[in-house]
Amino acid sequence: MVCLACLLPLFLVPIVNILPILFHIIMGKIYRVFGWEYRKPERVPPACPYKPPTTGVSKQAEADVEPISADPVKPGTVDVKKD
Repeated sequence: MVCLACLLPLFLVPIVNILPILFHIIMGKIYRVFGWEYRKPERVPPACPYKPPTTGVSKQAEADVEPISADPVKPGTVDVKKD
């Protein structure tokens, strides 16, 4: 015998997957009542998180940039609040 809590995901997953489709169908019908045209928004294809980006900083561009040198701070010249 299997508990009902274990079977619940089997019924919820298909329902959750159908929700976006039902949303677009309902929105299309609502827009049609008002005489407008409903267009589904364009979806961006999922990107692979492990694939390196196609555009990147080249090594030549990194070599052309000069490092910014920070001015050394002397211990006696630190801003001191004077009243």
